[in-house]
Amino acid sequence: MQHTCDAPDATAENGRVLKRRLENRHIQLISISGAIGTGLFMGSGKIIALSGTSIILVYAIIGFFVFCIMRAMGEMLLANFEMGSFADLVHHYLGPRAGYILSWSYWLSWVVAAVGDVVVVAGFMQYWYPDLPTWLPAFATMFLLLGLNMLAVKAFGEVEFWFGLIKVVAIVLLVITGLVMVATAYTSPAGVTASFSHLVAPGVVMPHGILGFLAGFQIAIFSFVGTELVGTAAAEAKNPEKTLPKAINTIPVRILLFYVAALACIISVVSWANVPANRSPFVELFLLGGLPAAAGIINFVVLTSAASSANSGVYSGSRMLYGLSHQRQAPLAFGRLSGTGTPVRALMFSGVCMALALTLLFVIPEVMTVFTLVSTISAVMIIVTWSLILMAYFAYRRQNPQAHQRSTFKLPGGKACAALSQVFLLFVLCLLALEPDTRTALYVMPFWYAGLLLAYQRREKTNARQMATH
Repeated sequence: MQHTCDAPDATAENGRVLKRRLENRHIQLISISGAIGTGLFMGSGKIIALSGTSIILVYAIIGFFVFCIMRAMGEMLLANFEMGSFADLVHHYLGPRAGYILSWSYWLSWVVAAVGDVVVVAGFMQYWYPDLPTWLPAFATMFLLLGLNMLAVKAFGEVEFWFGLIKVVAIVLLVITGLVMVATAYTSPAGVTASFSHLVAPGVVMPHGILGFLAGFQIAIFSFVGTELVGTAAAEAKNPEKTLPKAINTIPVRILLFYVAALACIISVVSWANVPANRSPFVELFLLGGLPAAAGIINFVVLTSAASSANSGVYSGSRMLYGLSHQRQAPLAFGRLSGTGTPVRALMFSGVCMALALTLLFVIPEVMTVFTLVSTISAVMIIVTWSLILMAYFAYRRQNPQAHQRSTFKLPGGKACAALSQVFLLFVLCLLALEPDTRTALYVMPFWYAGLLLAYQRREKTNARQMATH
């Protein structure tokens, strides 16, 4: 089990352990940033085109189940402060094999997502510098984020705090702009008058029927990848018994503001028929608002959003490898910390893998095709991750009923709520088979999991041989 508290860690070099240096503001903004991904800014146009105004219901449903999963995770983390992350929970309650599969999969999902996000950053840089070769800002961003993560966990928290703040301010401004335009019955040059009636106009709720509504879930689930980050940051939080419940309990408020209110304002101002499927609807609203610098402002916001997601990927990936090393499921070198309490070797390995994947992306010219594929792979893995968290919750209730009784942060609805969430995740996994661009990832992923099982068996045999010889 990975020790991340202030107790001395026998396996840590020179008694070094992960430091609890993330403050309340860092934890709150990390969890907020996790809920506002590149998917919201870029993917929402495509979902609105597919699902119509029922998109708001799609986000509300996913948000409800994500909240339930996070509450289950929060209850388990607070029941035992020696658990540094949700990977430790899965390892402890479901056994080392499940912990191994979850940690390596979560590591890969963030490597893949970070690469995709860095490529998106490069694409946004070309908005200002059209002749700039894509590889230059992509590699520059990657090395900058790796450098920042090398410094100390406080640097990660600080970067994420400011990235998160920019996103939050942009969305709040968008909601205010939308509300003012509706209140003043603003009429766009295209002749569309801003009104809430656009949300319920005939033929806009489910324009493509029930299949269009269901297809919205496939893309929308990408937007929530990273919400569980608060569980990774828990090991490095000051006063986790205060910061963790606060971060988890504000998830519904954030979903209402960032998804439901923002999308309701966009549709009210632009109207469903005029929302572009291939561009950011956030840009469209500010352009209609008559702000000449709107496109540039939103371009900067989406760029920081993508950089923030990549930053989260670099951070999470290194922490997963650190945990695996302490469970003897990854090379011991990954468990070594620098003087600032940062797992530098785990960071370097993640960085090398990201750099290799980045060179591969430039071999394939269609960057956005690759981005769709990598984000789907990331989504499949996150569904598996969330499922394992729920399975760990059932095991925790069986194995540790006293802790559940003592808990002051219980999952509302208990086992029934967890079971309903598990059914929902299976339902979304089945929906991924509906569209050809998301189906590919479903075909690829079983090979990864089969490979992991083989790697786990080999590692166990090696460990058994080493134990026998000592």
